[in-house]
This record gives sequence, C-alpha cells and structure tokens, in this order.
Amino acid sequence: MTKRKRNDYYDKESVDVGLGATLAHLRDEEHPSTAPSTAANDEEGWTVVSSKRRRKERESSQDDRENDGRPHSSRRERRSTSAEAREPRDARRDCSKERRPSRSRDHNNHNPFAAKSEATGRLSPSANPFSTRRNSSDNKVTSREERRKERKLDRHYPAIEHSHHARLQSHVKLVDLQSLVLYLLADGNAPQWVSVRSRSSIQKVVMLMVPGLDLGMFNGDTALISAQPSQNLDKDGSSQAQNDAAPSAEDGALIKLLPISPDDFYPAALRSSKLPAVLKPLVDMFEHVWPIKAPGEHRANQYHRLHSPIHTMLTSQIPKTQEEKHMKKKGNHKGPMPQNSKHWDNKRTRVTQFIASLTDQQDSEYVPHPAWFTTPESKEAALQRRRAAKQSPDDGWVDTNVASLGDGDVSESEIEQGSVTAGRRVLSVDCEMCKAENDEFVLTRVSFLDWDGSTVLDKLVKPDLAIKDYLTQYSGITAAMLEDVTTTLSDIQKELLALITPRTILVGHSLNSDLNALKLTHPFLIDTGILFPHPRGPPYKQSLKWLAQKYLHREVQKGSKGHDSVEDARTALDLVKQKCEKGPTWGTGDTNAESIFKRLGRSTRPKSNNETRNGAVIDWGEPNRGHGNQATVSIGCKSDADVVEAIDSALKGSAVGREGATENVDFIWARLRELELCRGWWDDAKSADVEAIRQFALQRLDLTKDDPDADVEVRGSELGDAVSRTIKHIAQIYESLPRCTAFIVYSGTGDPREIRRLQAMQQQYRREYQTKNWDNLSVKWTDTEIQALSKACQEARNGVAFIGVK
Repeated sequence: MTKRKRNDYYDKESVDVGLGATLAHLRDEEHPSTAPSTAANDEEGWTVVSSKRRRKERESSQDDRENDGRPHSSRRERRSTSAEAREPRDARRDCSKERRPSRSRDHNNHNPFAAKSEATGRLSPSANPFSTRRNSSDNKVTSREERRKERKLDRHYPAIEHSHHARLQSHVKLVDLQSLVLYLLADGNAPQWVSVRSRSSIQKVVMLMVPGLDLGMFNGDTALISAQPSQNLDKDGSSQAQNDAAPSAEDGALIKLLPISPDDFYPAALRSSKLPAVLKPLVDMFEHVWPIKAPGEHRANQYHRLHSPIHTMLTSQIPKTQEEKHMKKKGNHKGPMPQNSKHWDNKRTRVTQFIASLTDQQDSEYVPHPAWFTTPESKEAALQRRRAAKQSPDDGWVDTNVASLGDGDVSESEIEQGSVTAGRRVLSVDCEMCKAENDEFVLTRVSFLDWDGSTVLDKLVKPDLAIKDYLTQYSGITAAMLEDVTTTLSDIQKELLALITPRTILVGHSLNSDLNALKLTHPFLIDTGILFPHPRGPPYKQSLKWLAQKYLHREVQKGSKGHDSVEDARTALDLVKQKCEKGPTWGTGDTNAESIFKRLGRSTRPKSNNETRNGAVIDWGEPNRGHGNQATVSIGCKSDADVVEAIDSALKGSAVGREGATENVDFIWARLRELELCRGWWDDAKSADVEAIRQFALQRLDLTKDDPDADVEVRGSELGDAVSRTIKHIAQIYESLPRCTAFIVYSGTGDPREIRRLQAMQQQYRREYQTKNWDNLSVKWTDTEIQALSKACQEARNGVAFIGVK
C-alpha cells in the first residue's frame, strides 16, 4: 500500500478508523471521530481514540453548544480557522461526511444556511427559509423533491476557496478579480489562483469597491484606535482600559497582527484573535484577506501613473483572434500599417452615438457646458471651478445657447430614413494658434466645415495681445497674414453663438484645444482622439497625421508651410464619417475592450428561457453618465447608507432599469465612499455632479474645515470609528445577500495623495519648460522626482480584497 502524502505545513493528525466508525457510516450517522481521546463512551456506547487537539476542539464545541442552546454547529464554524489547523486530505474526506445531513435526525438542526442570531452571533436553524423537513407556518411536511434538492445543495454548496496546493507566481491583480466574475457568470476562463466549487449554483455576484481599506489595518501598520475602550480587570481587580490599536512592543513599535505584507503573494487567514475589534466582523463573512495589485503605467519599470480601478474592473478585454494577431505585418514600412477591412462587417451607426460623455470630456480636460449639470448645486460648483481656473464668462468665455441636454433631441418623425446625422447639424472645427507675450496660445485662424465638406467659416483673427512667436512651422500663420486683420475673438464668438444651435454637433481632433482658443463651451462634441483611442489609453492620443495615414490612407500636415486648418478639419470630418459607416468598434482593434455589462449581456441565465444576464451599478452621484451608462440598472446615491439600501433593492428585483421596468440583476458593482472621504483620498475634483454631495457628506460626518482648501484626514479614534461604520455597512450588505451569492470586496488603490502632488508638479514643470529657461523655473523635474513618483505609484498599487460565497 502506498503511503499517503502529507503536507508538513499542516498539522499531522491520524484518521480515526474503527468498527464504530464503520457502523456509523453504514447507518449514515455522524462520524464519531471527534470523541474524546480517552476511554470515553459516546451516545452509542463506542469507545473512540483521537488526538489531543481534537479532544480539545470537541470539548470547546460542546461548551459553545451548551451556551448557545444549539445541538449542532454551523457550516461556517465547522470550517478550519486557519491553514495551520487544517487536517490532511484523507482526514478531511472522512470529516466531510459529517457535513451531510443525517437521515436519522432533524435536518433543520443541521442546516448550514440558517441565518445568524443577533444575540449569539451564531446561526439560527429557525431562520432558514428553505427548511426541508417541516414548514413552521403551517406545520406541513414538504415534498420529497424539495428535500432531495436541499440535500443535494447541502452536499454541493458553492464555495470560492484558496487551496493550499495552489502555487502563486505573482500578486493577484484587479483583472484577476474581473476574470473570476466573468468565469462565474459569463464565458471567462477558470481561475488558477482560487478553487471554485459548484460554479453553476452561484446565481449572483456582488462586487463592492471600498477605497480607504488597506493592508496596514490588518498587519498593524495602520493603528485603529477605538473611541470606546473596553474595560478589563487586572489581577488585583482594578479596571484597565484597553484600546483597539495594535499591541506595542517594549520599544513602542507596532507588532504586526497578521503576518502579511504587500510583498506577499498568498492570502492570510482571518482570525478574531489577530484583528482589531472594528475588523472582527469580517471573520464571519470571509476566510482570507488577499493582497492585490492595481494596474499602473510604467516605462523601464519606472511607474508614473495608476490606472482607474473602476475602469479596470468594468472594462473587459476581448481575446484577439488568430487573424487579428497576424494583422501586424513585418517590413520596412514607415508609419502605421493601413487598417485591414477585408473581413470587416460594416455596421452603419448614427453620429449621435459618438458624442463624448461628461466623463470622457472631463478626462480630456474639456470645460463642461452648464447643460451637463441638472441640479442648482452642481451648476454652482461647476461655475466656482471655472472661476478658479479663469474659464468663466467673467474671463471672456461664452456658453452656447443650450439650456438642457434634451434640447438637442430630434424626434424620429423628423429624421430622414437611413440618415447617419439623425437630424443634427455636424460642423467640423479646427483652429490655428500663436504664442503671445504672456506665453499663452491665442487664436489666429478658425475654420468650420459642414457635413458635406463645404466651408462655413474660415477667418483670420487678430489677438488682443502682441504675438511673441507665430509658430509658422505648425500654425502656418505669418506676420504679413495678420497685418490688416481687424476681426477679434469677440467677433468670432458672436458669430458662432448665432451659428451653433442645440442641434449642432461639433467635430474635431483634440477639440479641447480649439475650444480653449475660442473660449467656448458646447455639450455635444465628437473628438476623433477619443473615437480612435491610443493603445495605452488616456491621456495618450493618436495624432491626426497618424490616423489619416492608417484609416484614410492620406498624407496631411506635410512640408514646412505649417498646418492648414481647413485640411485638418476635413480630415477629422472624414474620420467621423468612416466611423459612422464602419461601426463603433472600428478603429479600436488595438485596445479591443468593451464594457463588462455588454459581455455579460451575451450570456444567458441557466435554466431560463434564454434570458440574458443583467448588471447594475450603484455609486455616489450619477453613475449612468459615467461607468454605469452600459448597465441595465444604474442607481445614484448620496451616502453609504443609500448604497446599502440600493443593493438590497436591486437584489430583490425592485430596481428600475433603463427601460423603466423593474429588472432582475445578476451582477452588481457598487462603491462605498465615506471611508475614502474621511482619509482624504477622494480624487473626484473634476466630477462636478458629485461635488455638492461630497460637501454635504463632509458636513454630515463633521469633517468640515475652516479652510476649504485644507486636506481632510482623520486619525486615531476618528479613523477607527470611520472603519467601524464601513465594516458595518459591508456586514449589512452581506446579510441582504441571497444564499449562493458570490461576494467580492476590494479596495481599489492605496493612498493617491502623493501621486497627485507629484503629478501636479510635473505638469507645472512641463508648462514652464516650454517658455522659460531652466534657471527661471519655479519647479524642476529631475531624476529625484521621477524616483519619488515611481515609489508613490508602487505603494499606491497595493490593496486588499475579500472573496466568499454567502
């Protein structure tokens, strides 16, 4: 007989095998392996010998059941609390039979899915809504088929667990969490870093992003002090107050509560004895805390930017086909290869589908038009930001005559059949600028083209400031061209306000630069830099010359005479026309990504009449205008309590979708933000629609400062209270989950404040470096700052995650 393999990492315990155990298994009774190791008789009179540790565990479990008045422990309590306490594989096989409900005893007392009692914190068998023996309301025995299904589910209950046999080669990343969701609900590949049992039984997935949680809270690097210290008695009987901070050594250094660091690949088992009190409720929901890594941008391993954890989680990469992999040919060709459309299926699309959203405009540094904001508070907050940036009407800026976004809508009866313009007027814009004496770029030429390519407006503009550099090699403007020009920027603005209506769509490449030169805002914009994204994502953009070569097979911006604004406007217009003829995915082959909700929408629910999966986004502000615009259900909230309530509503199927009807959702992505706000990590300075909500939350949490520009950061007992409130909200969400629901909590990124400071410093350096000498720069960007930014990015990549099944 071959020897069983044993893992030295776990305790070596013998498997109890004897006549009593054999007969007990034949009668399908509980395995008597947990009897005391001494010559003690069990209920059937058998004498069983077991290890000392298991005798202690049995005595402890007997005491717990006596105190709770319960005959059996819960499924959660039967699990091992740590990797060190797990049994060998063969022992676990025998013990796994204990989980199966015995035919000789009441199944309700052994139900692992019963709800927890508020008094004891343990599972209450009476709260099980799926009792298979007797209905408490009418005291009638349920059908045999229902009992069979419940026994089958009891034996094959789904779980997402970390296997000690797994060998991790790198950190778990956010894309790994996304892949897990796609595997559970769609067509994703099976993960190799966790073990998923009974995947088909998992009906829903709830993913919760909680910025502000970090690994230091679990290993003691971040002290969590309770505002309400517990009272313990000393040996002499006197009371001693103890706080909830990590225990301190003699030298005052913090002792790590859990032996885990950001450099660890493997998760750490959650234990109540090694957690601060505010984090102990997590033990009842999850088994491990996972160290995870957020994605970042780097060159030669020097990080300079973090990717959005929301965009990373909600944007799915589509695997490339073999044909797409061979599209990039090798040779001596200079510039981009022409786009191959041999196997392309055209999908004619209206131009209105390509209008940039508010999020896209903010990411590309557009000045948002007031029509984007629906409430007086958000309008006022946006106006205050424009005044601070000197982009308000007081600074010479004008807004087009659009009162609301609905003013641009055109009824279907007015739209000509087959028209891609959808009843809207499309104007392509391009401007040429020169450098003034104050080193600002001023408008010197403006060109507007209609949809048919005809010139609507093409004029030279005399700037108010004296020109320092005409930049002829780029602008094509010379001093002789502007010598007799009398048209001013104010004259152009008046003409444009009469030309542009609510049904007008402006088209251009990097259109934000042109609108800044015109000092003009308009809500309906199409930017070819957004339509044809850079492979590395924002803020990078393809040049207009590169796009013309690749997609139009056209050479533009050649020679030393500079750019021609009419030619550039026509090139941008032709790119948009091509996009309308080819379809939305044309020109995005390099990124090859789509919303996770679209991918879920192609999957069907099991055992349904070909019903597709639905997703929901629940977040502060108005998520339907950002990352939730592709979700079936999008719910805006003003507090974490609203998020908890909205998740419960969505799980019950009472949330209203985009079509105005209630929808059943399979995937929910939500975010809690109060902890992020308390720690000063909030990074939505450009999101005007949530600024008023943020200010209200600061007042509600009593975090307002006399100086509005002062950073908000709580420490000590205030931080402990903030973490406690967040953990309570997580527990409330967990309690509202139906059984067989996967629950994933992740923190996103770490502290982003140092990154924001260094990036602002880098931007200021780049602006000054273009016009000033090195000695006159107010900030200097050297290798020291580059190293500091890389270090800050790498530290902010560290996060935590929790994974489990209710």
